[in-house]
Amino acid sequence: MSSLEEPLGLDKLQSLSTIDIQRFSSTACRPRAEDMGMGSCWIEGRNCCSSNDCNEDYDGYTREAFQWKRQTRETSQGDSLKRRTSSQGRSCMVYGSVCDSWYSSDHQYCFQCNNKDIRGMANKFLGGIPKFVKIVEVGPRDGLQNEKDIVPTAVKVELIQRLVSCGLPVVEATSFVSPKWVPQQWPSLADAKDVMEAVRNLEAARLPVLTPNLKGFEAAIKAGAKEVAIFASASESFSKSNINCSIEESLTRYRAVSLAAKKLSIPVRGYVSCVVGCPVEGAISPSKVAYVAKQLYDMGCFEISLGDTIGVATPGTIVPMLEAVMTVVPVDKLAVHFHDTYGQSLPNILLSLQMGISTIDSSVAGLGGCPYAKGASGNVATEDVVYMLNGLGVKTNVDLGKLLLVGDFIGKHLNRRSGSKTAIALSRVTADASKI
Repeated sequence: MSSLEEPLGLDKLQSLSTIDIQRFSSTACRPRAEDMGMGSCWIEGRNCCSSNDCNEDYDGYTREAFQWKRQTRETSQGDSLKRRTSSQGRSCMVYGSVCDSWYSSDHQYCFQCNNKDIRGMANKFLGGIPKFVKIVEVGPRDGLQNEKDIVPTAVKVELIQRLVSCGLPVVEATSFVSPKWVPQQWPSLADAKDVMEAVRNLEAARLPVLTPNLKGFEAAIKAGAKEVAIFASASESFSKSNINCSIEESLTRYRAVSLAAKKLSIPVRGYVSCVVGCPVEGAISPSKVAYVAKQLYDMGCFEISLGDTIGVATPGTIVPMLEAVMTVVPVDKLAVHFHDTYGQSLPNILLSLQMGISTIDSSVAGLGGCPYAKGASGNVATEDVVYMLNGLGVKTNVDLGKLLLVGDFIGKHLNRRSGSKTAIALSRVTADASKI
């Protein structure tokens, strides 16, 4: 990477609890604090009152309802609509508490808020989205396990500590695997015991670890783990290549782990991989996913994470899969885990939210991949997920500003640019601002 391509270090970015990056202009309006986040706007090249509200009076305008035919309404002179406004050249965006409008020099389209059909449509798409979403950060384990170069134990420990300080409620710490069964991942996970012992006393978040069998479970508990995770595949071929056993054989192993965990009151989380597609078998039937998810739920897993391991899912394939699983596992016990190979993670997450899912797996800076799924890119970036949720008004309790700095921290150690589009975009904004 040349010096021109190297992103500006995010350590120079002020700590932000919400997205408060905006275009810097000597005459730009600043949005109010409660308006920060995705969808926040400002007026380029206009003066604004000292209250930081953009109050605009539009007189004698034409309203057009968004109902496939135009409805022209006259308004009397002197009517004043106070709205937040975003303007670029001659185009202007008006967001109002009474109605939302798109205004240009030629046309203005207006959503009439008293129109029941329009209100119903908006409620249909956004009304079911949870008010709070739990984010499970998988970067330290799933994100780093596929790294070719060994990441020092001290860096892993600091990464976990920094992620916890961002307000993330769950940070997957490491994996207790056998070098015999997963030789590709073993070098990057050989220090699992040391990592777990170093973070075991962190109390601000849960720190689950992956345990593929009873021996791994016992080692994890000895190192101080207080929560574990098990993983099965909906693809027979992938199960054999990933954990060297059939689906049924893996479920037998996990029943032993679940039973041991229950005796010690250790919570167990379940993963299902290849929920939409497999690199060997191709498309996976939703019924297979539902079967494996039900088995994990019945053996005592408090939560089942559904993983699109190779990142081929689209909203069109997510719907039937979730519908099938929701018939056998309660929706509040489900989570989704998307890889961003085709850039479909955020649309898939949004659809999952609309269907009632309220737990999302993600990885800081988009770290990750899969050694058994050729071409699969990293997990969806936690920064991008938080940014989208902020824009939807969904609470996560995650400090995005701190999270950006964490992504910058691990990126420097890996000598790699962040896989988060949010981090890249905001670093550019900061770089542009520094030139003013």
